[in-house]
Parts: sequence; C-alpha cells; structure tokens
Amino acid sequence: MATGPANAVLNYLYALSESAARVAISTLGMDPGLGVLHADGTVLDSFACDLQEPIRVKIDAYVLDWILHETFRRDWFFEERNGNCRLMGSFAARLSETAPIWARAVAPIAEWVARKFSANISKPNRYVGPATRLTQTRKRIVKGVVYHPPVDKCPVPGKVCRGCGKPITRGSQNCAACAVPVSRENIRKAAREGRVAAQSSEAQARRSASKRRHDAARASWRKSMLPIWLNEKAYNDQVLRRLSKISIPAIASAIGVSQPYAADIRRGRRLPHPRHWEVLAELGLPR
Repeated sequence: MATGPANAVLNYLYALSESAARVAISTLGMDPGLGVLHADGTVLDSFACDLQEPIRVKIDAYVLDWILHETFRRDWFFEERNGNCRLMGSFAARLSETAPIWARAVAPIAEWVARKFSANISKPNRYVGPATRLTQTRKRIVKGVVYHPPVDKCPVPGKVCRGCGKPITRGSQNCAACAVPVSRENIRKAAREGRVAAQSSEAQARRSASKRRHDAARASWRKSMLPIWLNEKAYNDQVLRRLSKISIPAIASAIGVSQPYAADIRRGRRLPHPRHWEVLAELGLPR
C-alpha cells in the first residue's frame, strides 16, 4: 500500500519520538532493547517502542489538527516510483523542531517505568529510588518547588494557500490570485442552492400564504382609513425622511414584509401600499 503525505509525516514524527524514548531509557541506565510489549527488530528497540506508545496519541492529534485546519504544500514531498511519499529535507528539518516536545512528553513515563522496575529489586535501606535525570523532580522536591509537568504546545505549521500552496497570512484560506475564482465559485454555488431552496414546496407554501394574507388586507382596506393629512406627498416628504433612522428589521416587523422589501422601502426604491403609511409614520415618530 502506498504511503500518503499524512502517513509520511506521522512516520517521521514516530521516528523522532522513538529516538527520544531511546535517549530517555539510556539516560536512566536501562536497556532500550529489553521491551515488554514489542519485539526487537533490526532497526527498532523494543523498550523504546514500548515507551513511545503513550505519546502516540499526541502525535496523532497534532497531525490530525494540521490536516483539518491547514494544507500540505506540494514542495514538502516527493513521490517515489512505487507511489510512496517521502519528505523533502527542508520540511523534515522543520518537523525535527518538534523533537524536544516529544522528549519532554516521554520523560515522566520513562522515570515512572524505572521506579516500577526498581521497586522489585532488593537494595540498601538508604536507597531512595532511581534518579530523576530527565524531569529533575527530586531536585525540585528538595528545594521545596512543586513540580508541574510542562504543557507543551506543538508548533503551528505555516499557513499556505489551499489552491497553489503559497505562504499566506493566518485568517485567510487562499492567496489573492486563488481567492477570485474561489469566491466566484462560492457565489455560483450559493445562487444554485438559493434557486433550489426558492422552488421548494415549503418556500412556495410560504409565498402563497403571504400573498393570500396581503390580498385580504388590500381588499379590506379603504382609502378613507388614512388620516386627512397623510397622502403620497406627505409620505415622501415627512415619513420617508424619518424612516432612514429606523432599522430594517423594525420596519419589516411593523408592516409584516420581508427585510429586503423593507430595505427598499427605507431607501425610497419602493412605495409601500397606502395601508402601511400610517404605521410607518408612527414608527418614525420620536419616543
């Protein structure tokens, strides 16, 4: 099975954590090859693989978060004849910067295992247990300092354009060149979805109910219901000027129309039915 870019990154980080585990084991005076869960291989030490297991989840979470929020660049990898992806040297060097994080993650685990092994060995009464060379826990206790394991944040990969892979600033998804066609396609997609939604049975039912409601209101309204002073000229000169200070949702709610229609009313692009004039006039009065 061919190895993809994500697997190539995971394998490299696993190798870094295994090296960190091997160094931690050797520092504590144990043999990296005397493992419990894994078998020795030609290039792998079983005990180092054992200690690596608890921090695999951190590596997996790091790569998963990267995949979900960022994009790999094409020039970070090269493909072999068999289809496997390999890391370019510059990218591998950047990933190597995470090595201290995996070393600090495996350190308390290695010391815990060393204490468990030491507990079953006969020793002098004054023996206080294996040294904590990795975390310096015992030295801190002697000094009266409470030890809190460091919470390391993995380095955030560089933000790159989803289209061409060029470096971009955070908060953007595409560079200036790729953003134009992406935005155009997003508008087309939104328009297609809007047209489909507008022709759905639910939308048609709402439009039909709204039309019946407005038709009934027009049929029951009489011009004599308007105040004597309120005519089309008074509406344009007095009411419309005050509506510019009223919010569009307030206008839409007051007369029972859509917000786009209310926006056209406030801008003077549409003249509402005379039955709405009195309500709009009261809406624009100071309170």
